[in-house]
Amino acid sequence: MKLTELVRTECIRVGLTVDDKAMALCEIAALAKQSKVLKKLPEEAILEALQERETLGATAFGQGVAIPHCRMEGVRDFVVGLLTVPDGVEFEAEDGKKVHLLVFIIAPKESRNTHIRLLSAVSQAFEDSSVVQDMIAAPDSEQLQSLFLQAARQDVSERVSEHRNLVQVFVQDENVFREIIEVLSGLENISLNVFEGKSGSAYLAETSLYAEFSKNGDIPSRCIVAMVERNLSNEVIRRIETITGSLFECTGVMVTIQKLAYSAGSLEM
Repeated sequence: MKLTELVRTECIRVGLTVDDKAMALCEIAALAKQSKVLKKLPEEAILEALQERETLGATAFGQGVAIPHCRMEGVRDFVVGLLTVPDGVEFEAEDGKKVHLLVFIIAPKESRNTHIRLLSAVSQAFEDSSVVQDMIAAPDSEQLQSLFLQAARQDVSERVSEHRNLVQVFVQDENVFREIIEVLSGLENISLNVFEGKSGSAYLAETSLYAEFSKNGDIPSRCIVAMVERNLSNEVIRRIETITGSLFECTGVMVTIQKLAYSAGSLEM
């Protein structure tokens, strides 16, 4: 599945003026309704689904960008659209900045994993702030669509490969855990799971013989387990080290990578 197949030309607008987030969502619902994919759904239902998703947490991405999205019953395919708001609109972004570019996704209810991969592909378009500014300044919908598709990752399908490695990232540092998850989820064709745990001394401290070590027994630990294409293993390390610095000099994060002799089946992300 290619992103070019999911971006709907009729769902792209430039130069909108909206007073607030509520009005922005109304504009998105109206624009999404223009797609043939959603023609049988009431505009009010689309708006309600978008609003419900926002109650879980603001979809503002930072750098003046938001990615409002939702999954809906009765939707048979993905609808991706874009809007620019030159004057900006408050969207509860963590960085406190107004949003000037909105990329929305309306997804089938049952396509959870593809939806996650699509979000990752879309968010890649915003890694370069200068490209984001070019999109915001686009004079027409054709230019906006072209800039977006050039910057985003095109392939959002799930491909199966026998040439994969098993990656395990053990993290004791809460401050970097979410950052590592975010940078790894952007990798193509990656499967991620997280397991909660604690250090071995926490278990030893439960016996009287090792009770003196109880003060060190409360260190939380998480293990990120991923399967990646073998040729992306070095990229995994590079991305992690952009956060931690050299792993050989790092405390609180440990990475192991192993060749897989066999793997079958799949898990929900």
